Amino acid sequence: MTSAATSQTRPMTAADWPEVERIYRDGIATGLATFETQPPTWERFDEHRLPAPRLVATGDRGEVLGWAAVTPVSTRQVYRGVVEHSIYVASVARGQGVGGRLLADLLAAADESGIWTVQAKLFPQNLPSLALHHAHGFRTVGTRERIALMTHGPLAGTWLDTVLVERRR
Repeated sequence: MTSAATSQTRPMTAADWPEVERIYRDGIATGLATFETQPPTWERFDEHRLPAPRLVATGDRGEVLGWAAVTPVSTRQVYRGVVEHSIYVASVARGQGVGGRLLADLLAAADESGIWTVQAKLFPQNLPSLALHHAHGFRTVGTRERIALMTHGPLAGTWLDTVLVERRR
């Protein structure tokens, strides 16, 4: 069993993609992580996310337990320091502090790289993710009601809200 104390983070590489994709796919299957129905290809993932910060959490044997990455919210220069982040934790590592380690390290790396606002859109049903973000200094900005129709998972066919949270440096 891995915990935050034993997990480590490091920069994600293309070689991590098979494990990152598997964890992404598992998160999608929960129906509580994203409206996406399939992970992108590595090329699309790489193209749409900033090269840093982009992290994986690894366990005692070097296995990938989770990942975090950021996407610019806009291509306009005035928003260069505003990103949306994604964090996914492998099902075997959930509830063991891996998400907290990833989020803390992602925020530290974001601060170092000049990012001043990190935001995320979360489903209100994902109580652990909301609690994790609030524990790391995020505030709830607002709720977008019935923003999209979920097409998969236990809430398929339901119009879902998203909660916008942000952490400003």
